[in-house]
Amino acid sequence: MKGTEALALALRRSADRWYAVPGYPVSGLAAATGAAITTNEKVALEYALGDSLAGRRAAVVVKHVGLNACADPLVHATAQGLRAGVVVVVGDDVRAVASDVTQDSRYYGEIARVPVLEPDGETLAPAVEAAFEASETFSRVAIVRVTPDLLDADVPETSASRSDRRGSLADPGLTMAGRAQASNRGTRAMFAWSRSSPLNRFSGDTVGTGPTGGASRAVTVYPPPADPEVLARTREIGRPFLGEHRLLAPPEPTGEPERLSSRGYCRTFCRDCPFHPALAILRDRGMQAACDAGCAILAMNPPYRIGIASYGLGSSVAVAATGTGVALTGDYALLHSGLNALIDVYERQLPLLCIVLANNRMGMTGGHPVPDILRYIAWADPVVCSADDTAALRRVLVPPPGPRTVVIEGTCPEAGHHETLEY
Repeated sequence: MKGTEALALALRRSADRWYAVPGYPVSGLAAATGAAITTNEKVALEYALGDSLAGRRAAVVVKHVGLNACADPLVHATAQGLRAGVVVVVGDDVRAVASDVTQDSRYYGEIARVPVLEPDGETLAPAVEAAFEASETFSRVAIVRVTPDLLDADVPETSASRSDRRGSLADPGLTMAGRAQASNRGTRAMFAWSRSSPLNRFSGDTVGTGPTGGASRAVTVYPPPADPEVLARTREIGRPFLGEHRLLAPPEPTGEPERLSSRGYCRTFCRDCPFHPALAILRDRGMQAACDAGCAILAMNPPYRIGIASYGLGSSVAVAATGTGVALTGDYALLHSGLNALIDVYERQLPLLCIVLANNRMGMTGGHPVPDILRYIAWADPVVCSADDTAALRRVLVPPPGPRTVVIEGTCPEAGHHETLEY
């Protein structure tokens, strides 16, 4: 069979949900998997992260340069964690046959500190399953990189038994710096895994490093294992070595990751924040939300603790649509990059309560003005409530059968600043 067909079969076996943005060289692969076509690649990855929160494995198929649009949630997921595996299959147009640029997507392995697997024709299915297992083992997205030559090649049919594991979200007791420190430890473990593992299921010529350790046939894992000679040369010339074995290892861990308890406090909303009533209703009803970066992310901390994950600015809408069912976003976050996801959610009629905290400003980054969000989402027929109308908030802040957008309007206090709570 062709590589496209073999890869599609592997993805169908190892994943529960599939998303794609077609384009060269993966249009055939997207069709063969039956993937849902999304507004853009970022939305596709956010849907997959939401599935992960709900315990479903998800695959994302992206065209040449498509991984660029995924960069923000891809990087955030490494520090914030995930539950079920998420794998992105990226097709690189290495000769610019149908593209205006060339790009090597393997570099995202170093940028996002995620494993990148490159199967050959004989290891397609085992490499896909290994990618999902790696994603769950190290609680981050994994990438499978393919090229037109592999997709067009005649390859043998291979199979791999599915072996679901359980990833984990970042410990909520860690500070954001602590989450980064903990993810660095996971990266070091990933490096060790790329060198050797008793779980090796691959056989054949010793070419590259297998995705579950040991030798394999042309399966490589990025970042590659450390080469002492290369590292010595790197130190000697005083800059990163950009050769075949380039390596950007995380710093050696020093002490335990920083915890809120050891720091002694956590940040929370301003004392006179107008959105306290809405947040209290969500907390009292036990409703959990995907949070956007910005003030909404503070809902992950006491006294509310209603946020369970945040994968970057503008990410909460799509993540919540397949995950928590509740998105907590700001008006700026929605304008920044959440609108594409909101459009996609309404097209699919997914059950989502999208809560927009509209204060007409960038509350987290200095109070810069934001355009009136209602001018740009009238098509969604949003419910508009005043932040102090508790009765109205109680009526509308309930799980809907389809998509519902609730805009809560409030004015930030003059000279307000985020409070700190003892922890």
